[in-house]
Amino acid sequence: METVSKELKIPALSLVTLIGVSGSGKSTFARKHFKETEIVSSDRCRAIVSDDENNQTATDDAFELLHYIAAKRLKNGLLTVVDATNVQPESRASLVRLARAYHCIPVAIVLDVPERICEARNDLRPDRNFGGHVIYQQRSQLRRSLRHLKDEGFRHIYVLKSVEEIEAISNIARERLYNDRQEVHGPFDIIGDVHGCFDELIELLTKLGYVVTRVAVQHRNYGFHVVAPVGRTAVFLGDLVDRGPNSPDVLRLVMSMVHAGTAFCVPGNHDLKLQKYLSGKNVQVKHGLEKTVEQLAREDDRFRSDVRDFLYDLVSHYVFDGGRLVVAHAGLKEDMQGRGSGAVRTFCLYGETTGEIDEFGLPVRYNWASEYRGKAMVVYGHTPVPDAQWLNRTIDIDTGCVFGGRLTALRYPEEELISVQAGQVYETPARPIDFELRQQMLTHQQADDDLLDIEDVTGKRIIATRLRNNVTVKEENSIAALEVMSRFAINPKWLIYLPPTMSPSETCALEDYLEHPVEALDYFRRQGVERVVCEEKHMGSRAVLIIGKNEEAIRSRFGIEQESIGVCYTRTGRNFFSDASLEQEFLQRVSTALTTAGFWEALDTDWVCLDAELMPWSVKAQALLKDQYAAVGAAATASLSSVVDVLTQTAVRDIEGIDRLLLKFQQKQQMIDDYKTSYRQYCWPVNAVADLSLAPFHILATEGAVHTDKSHEWHMNTIQSICDADPGLFLATAHKIVNVFDEEQVNDVIAWWANLTGQGGEGMVVKPYDFLSFGKHGLVQPAVKCRGKEYLRIIYGPEYTEVENLRRLKNRSVSSKRSLAMREFALGIEALERFVRKDPLRKVHECVFGVLALESEEIDPRL
Repeated sequence: METVSKELKIPALSLVTLIGVSGSGKSTFARKHFKETEIVSSDRCRAIVSDDENNQTATDDAFELLHYIAAKRLKNGLLTVVDATNVQPESRASLVRLARAYHCIPVAIVLDVPERICEARNDLRPDRNFGGHVIYQQRSQLRRSLRHLKDEGFRHIYVLKSVEEIEAISNIARERLYNDRQEVHGPFDIIGDVHGCFDELIELLTKLGYVVTRVAVQHRNYGFHVVAPVGRTAVFLGDLVDRGPNSPDVLRLVMSMVHAGTAFCVPGNHDLKLQKYLSGKNVQVKHGLEKTVEQLAREDDRFRSDVRDFLYDLVSHYVFDGGRLVVAHAGLKEDMQGRGSGAVRTFCLYGETTGEIDEFGLPVRYNWASEYRGKAMVVYGHTPVPDAQWLNRTIDIDTGCVFGGRLTALRYPEEELISVQAGQVYETPARPIDFELRQQMLTHQQADDDLLDIEDVTGKRIIATRLRNNVTVKEENSIAALEVMSRFAINPKWLIYLPPTMSPSETCALEDYLEHPVEALDYFRRQGVERVVCEEKHMGSRAVLIIGKNEEAIRSRFGIEQESIGVCYTRTGRNFFSDASLEQEFLQRVSTALTTAGFWEALDTDWVCLDAELMPWSVKAQALLKDQYAAVGAAATASLSSVVDVLTQTAVRDIEGIDRLLLKFQQKQQMIDDYKTSYRQYCWPVNAVADLSLAPFHILATEGAVHTDKSHEWHMNTIQSICDADPGLFLATAHKIVNVFDEEQVNDVIAWWANLTGQGGEGMVVKPYDFLSFGKHGLVQPAVKCRGKEYLRIIYGPEYTEVENLRRLKNRSVSSKRSLAMREFALGIEALERFVRKDPLRKVHECVFGVLALESEEIDPRL
């Protein structure tokens, strides 16, 4: 048992069990040294379940509640103090089991107060009317328990034997576990299993920028001096020894770096086995240990002793960078991270096995990473793979150097992989590894993404985004999105982005207009945005294109093995083309133009995601045009023609009011003619790719980059080079850069808009010059559309320009639409960023699905 001092030390994450008879002062002690929320009291739980904390008949329910609360706190990584008598071994056993279940350290604090003092204290409390025999019985149980607390599983035990000792405790210090290094932020160079490959380790460290020099052996330098790149620290994932040609020098180098503070190291299962051997334990000298034993036999006793102590002191795993990074030899599940128990250490060393043996005589390992949902990135080794494998924010970087593969390091936070090739095959693995399959197989992440879990997208969801913090998606909206996604959407692996809706400008103050550039430009002026880009709004349909340089680029990055170089889909995730051969010809034409323009080399990528407008509108909306717009036009034309003919004949009879009525219906007839003229401009036959016209306006993402850090001018200029490569298919978007505080430039762009719309154009879109622009109130709208007078006739109906209709429509509000646009924009960009940093597809789809779900919010679709 530990010596009592004025300060007690306990692990920061532990289950503290207060032990003492009734009246020993446990509750007073707890209130003095712990926060109210940290204390789970049996008396309080009795009161909760029965309104009487002394109701002994409620004890079972009270302790069920106590264990439930304690479990929830431990699950969330919170220190918990159990305030109950706990004098019986069976009461404590359930608490020790609870601590072990959540990989927390059980602590016992015993208040061994003399029986007479406890009796006197209870006599002063009228609610404690039990007899002295109860105190006697509790104290007898306590005295019999003291010597067995360690055997029961308590790791820290404090026995306070008098009131004076209890009152002398001035503080209870909370000590972090050795694995808690969250204050160390890196950057790090994390190195996979070395297995005695010393030459490759030197080559890799040099490639990483470390300068390694052999020096005379001094205290704890073991013959090496290492200078790390400025600010960087190496992290070794264990299995330093066995199988390879030079385990002693690997140990010397790593020990030197750890002692000098230029490296951290966690143990591997081979390191632990060597430590046991050096400690005299009975271990089987095989699986590579025989080579290490032979190599160490040539070293002196002092070095072997230092190796033994070094390996013994290694911590099972580390949590770095505010909890964002976890390193462990075989990986670590979320509920074990930052905790300490035998189960945690075992998992870190060996992973999780199914209990089965494969055909090679090796244990079958459970793929814990396939179910990983933690926020921290987990970097591990242990299981050799042909290439470093990402899976659900975990990465295995044991690339089998000792078996003739490579020695690999992961730069963090850059997530850059650096490798060196093994000098030779030092040992043949029991389970064959085909290193030639690196470029021919789906990654573990792509294979895992073949099946998405409905639980990851349904129900009410709160999605964290970089641009707008949390975005809430309601359960009823998720249901609507699920219908679309499950029945109509394309292969989910293509769906890395859905474009947001776009807000119109505020209602125009001019009498004859519903929308006008004055209000659109004024929005950005009020936000303090000086420059905007005004782009012509094309008369087509929104299309998202993913194009690869070749089929291999699509297979390797998207995990799609069908013979295709890309896809074109709508803003709701549906395939744009119904004719597969037309689609493939179209995609090949786009890819060829990108190649001709030198796009792949210029952006150092072999795939791209484009946001575009594809014309004509009738390619996607043929049924809508035929069943709705054309039907309305035909029916109105037929009926109004008859009415106008009759009224014209009647007008010759000079009946009062007929002229006025005739004029009214002639105006209606003109409105119908204008309506038909408007929608007909969006239609023409499409029989071949030559009949299509594509107008890209955003280069959304390429390998390693989401291009929101570029201005819209950069996007327009880069796209221009693609358009020049194939002017028959591509249409460059006419645009103007405008200073909204320059009256002459403002008047010029208004005149430009009036000319566009006067000739039947749809209108323009006004965007801040910078893709992401921040104004007086934070992130501003990514785009505001300003549609022409005649185009709005399609949206609001042929007669919307009648005075009474226009007056009613001017009462519209755009605030809800703008809120929706901002939320969808944030989710869309978040989806791209997650894909580019190679997050699991479920994380990408959380955002994509969110955009689709928000589309079902009750907002006027005409806005």
